[in-house]
Amino acid sequence: MQKYLESSVIVAKFGGTSVADLPALQRCADIIQANPAIRVVVVSAAAGVTNRLVALAKGKSNDAERMQLLSEIMAIQHSISGELLPTPEINAQLREYLSRMAELSAYLSEVGVEASKQDELLALGERCSSMFLAELLRQRGLTSRDFDACQVIRTDSHFGNAEARPMRIGMLAKEYLKPLLENYCVVTQGFIGSDAADRVTTLGRGGSDLSAALFAEALKAHALQIWTDVDGIYTCDPRQVPSARPIAEITFAEAAEMATFGAKILHPATLLPAQRAQVPVFVGCTREPEKPGTWIKSKTQQRPVCRALSLRRGQVLLTARSLNMLHARGFLAELFAILARHRISVDLITTSEVSVALTLDATGSHSSGNSLISNELLAELAPLCDVEVEDGLALVAIIGHELSNTPEVASRVFQMIAKKNIRMISQGASPNNLCILVREDDASDILNTLHRGFLET
Repeated sequence: MQKYLESSVIVAKFGGTSVADLPALQRCADIIQANPAIRVVVVSAAAGVTNRLVALAKGKSNDAERMQLLSEIMAIQHSISGELLPTPEINAQLREYLSRMAELSAYLSEVGVEASKQDELLALGERCSSMFLAELLRQRGLTSRDFDACQVIRTDSHFGNAEARPMRIGMLAKEYLKPLLENYCVVTQGFIGSDAADRVTTLGRGGSDLSAALFAEALKAHALQIWTDVDGIYTCDPRQVPSARPIAEITFAEAAEMATFGAKILHPATLLPAQRAQVPVFVGCTREPEKPGTWIKSKTQQRPVCRALSLRRGQVLLTARSLNMLHARGFLAELFAILARHRISVDLITTSEVSVALTLDATGSHSSGNSLISNELLAELAPLCDVEVEDGLALVAIIGHELSNTPEVASRVFQMIAKKNIRMISQGASPNNLCILVREDDASDILNTLHRGFLET
């Protein structure tokens, strides 16, 4: 094996479809074997497992439904195990994980929601994946080790959507992870961590990308590879815009805007650790690893005014009205303090003398699938203001360079979609995006029209 060099370490992350079955795991192993610099591998749960675990974590299913979900999860894991033919120790570990799933799901079904138990249950999907991939690599002759991510990924105690502690993660990576890299290709879990009391936490849906970036930052990696089922980042979602094309390179700022406003390739928070540590990020396809993919860097050779379009459905417009806003101070501070207590971030905002309109991502990012706009939130807002909630909306983001300083960008947008209603527009807060809020029913037409006008001319 090529000599381990700390400065050349690559962290590679494989998503749920990339570890869905043994043929998928074989493709991951091919990529890892082809590049000895890949020393840390971060995996998601096998496709379909997390959704079923989320359903179990809600604790609302009856015994028949619960047993059906467990049976479906067991079928996925036993299918992999049956083809992999692992050691007796691995089979024993699998039985332990599946047994724990049954115990925790029964507990939640009986007792009800308990956040720490929910996260412990959700984490078991990733634990199965890392165990299987590490075993496959060993069968291929690599010195591989299944590593518990909870030893390094330290978070707060906000179960379901925990916040990472980068400084602590860096210290723990140096103590527990770095010493292994000279002799092992380490396979670990994405999405999960632990709090100061060593209780399992989760980083929110899609958090495996964030985990990989946190590992890359802590190790000062040479690069972070995100392997998915698509061959890079496109100018728009090809499922929405068939004429979309792959992007060879993109800046951190642009990619962050795309992730924030709906691009499914990356978790919105992924790029922050990578950008902090100046670790370039590669996005490629496990089925076609020979394709060029997309590189995300601090600087790119080309800086087009419009680089890409992004769409985020499931948006809510929350309008707060109160005469207390008129010539008064502190209303917005109090409103945002309430939202902060409920861990809700705001995307777009417009104000008038007596009202403020905010867009919120109603799909949320909580691992257990809990609703973003809760009755508790509305009850806390009631004494402060009258609240109107409007749903069925979507955010369309135009992403590029110096959009707010380039003449005619906004006028071109209005001309292209003159017959569609725009509920809100936001420009100027960032030079990298112009956002419009529209009806979900109009979103696909608007995307295709804007793509033709900005990216196909």
